[in-house]
Order: sequence, then C-alpha cells, then structure tokens
Amino acid sequence: MSVLPITLAIDTAAPRLQLALLRPDGSTDISVDEIATGHAELIFERIATLLARNGIGYSDLQRVVTTTGPGSFTGLRIGLSAARGIGLAHDIPVIGVPSLLALSLAGHGTITVLLDARRDEAYFQTFSALGMPDSAAQLLPMAVAQQAVRANSLLLTTPFVDIAALARYGAIADPLGHVPEAAYVRDADAKPQTAARIERLNS
Repeated sequence: MSVLPITLAIDTAAPRLQLALLRPDGSTDISVDEIATGHAELIFERIATLLARNGIGYSDLQRVVTTTGPGSFTGLRIGLSAARGIGLAHDIPVIGVPSLLALSLAGHGTITVLLDARRDEAYFQTFSALGMPDSAAQLLPMAVAQQAVRANSLLLTTPFVDIAALARYGAIADPLGHVPEAAYVRDADAKPQTAARIERLNS
C-alpha cells in the first residue's frame, strides 16, 4: 500500500470551519465547527487540537490544501492566509482547490454543482467525473442554472465540502495546477473609488 503525504485540509468558504488531517495510511481525522463568523479566532486552536490528538506536529505536515471559493469573502481570506502561512513557514506545497470542484468530490459519475449565490443567482459547474470539470465555473440566474442541469447528472447543492475527500484530493493534486488564490467568480462588491478623487500633487 502506497504511503500518502500527511496533509492538512482547510475549508472556511461556507458557514463552517472544517479541517481534516490525512494520515499516511489514508485514514482521516476531521474537525468541524458550525460557525458563520469567528473563523480567525478559532482556526489555529482547532488545527493545534487536531494535530495533537494525532501525535503530529506542524513540522510533520507535508502538504496543506484549502478551498479557494466562491464563498464568504472573509472566510476565504482566513483559510487561504492560514494555509499559505503554514506552507511558507514549513516549506511545503499549498494546494488551492476551487470550491465547486471541492464540492464535486462528494459525488460520482456525471456531476452538476449548483450553489445558491443569493440575489436569485447560482454558481454553476458541470463535471464529467469526480474532480474532472468539463465546463468553467459560472454565475448564472437561478432559473437558467436550474434549466441547465443535465439529465442523469448527480445534482449537488450543498455549500459544505466533504473535508476528508478534499484532504485525499490535495494529497495527490499537482501544486502547479492548483494555485492557492481566491476564485470569487462574482466580481467583488467593493469597487475602486473614482468620484471626487483628489489628484496627487507633484512634489
């Protein structure tokens, strides 16, 4: 049996703080907190607890994987920052997995992920097989997304990833093809201020 890299998985894109630790034998231990806010205050405490109960230190980690969105703007930043910080401190790969792809890891066969994006819109993506997208992630009107669901496709609508499946995926994913950068799909609501801008005076 092949030995897998010890991998920490992080998901803060939805109103949960989800962590998983993949052990070399392929088994996983998970930690889940049902919280909409407060990820920043809890995340490192929960990571420390998860590692300690498995007799593993930060220096033993070989990979970190995190979801990259779409999802909560604040939550994504916390998860990405934690993953990148751990990766930088311990010189290990950080794997970024778009949230719609991460959600598809809970399915099988042909998969459609349709995630409520509010404002009567949906994040939408189709997969020919587990983890294999055959379309780009899109933001569509909800009615259009619902009509686009393929017949005989497994429809996934939950915003909560299977964190153990994410850890297993991250353990074998190519870091070069999984950059840990936020993928919002919808443009950020905050826009650069242009009205009444004061021009800088030349010194």
